[in-house]
Amino acid sequence: MEQYFSATHRMEQEVMFPSLLRGVFPQQRQQQQQQQQQHGAAPEADGHADLYERYQRLKAIKPMVEKGLASVNDHNGSGSDEDAAWAEGGSEDARLEQRLCHHLAGLQQVLTHLTRDTNALTRRYSQILEQISPSEGQPSW
Repeated sequence: MEQYFSATHRMEQEVMFPSLLRGVFPQQRQQQQQQQQQHGAAPEADGHADLYERYQRLKAIKPMVEKGLASVNDHNGSGSDEDAAWAEGGSEDARLEQRLCHHLAGLQQVLTHLTRDTNALTRRYSQILEQISPSEGQPSW
């Protein structure tokens, strides 16, 4: 979870001009399109999002993850009769624990995927900036 928040924070700090990501696709997607063009195939219209759309999506997801984490923390912090009822059901506890482990594993996979996408987007944005910025040896007038 910490890696995800770190990656999204770094993305928010580095991507100052998100519009530079419009029309830019992940490197894998560009390679697929180039191969299709070389073989004479028409480009697929499968709806893959450009990096700008991915940036917007990643920015929209972050508050939902934070809100979900906060609601889980709020629920865990409240002692109630539910806790006593949970303590009574021994086999039910095992099932609940198994379900929790399953959902946590799924959440970990999703966060790992989002972290990877966020880091890739940030790297690609940095590459775009390097391409458009003047080299250090030349005056920028």
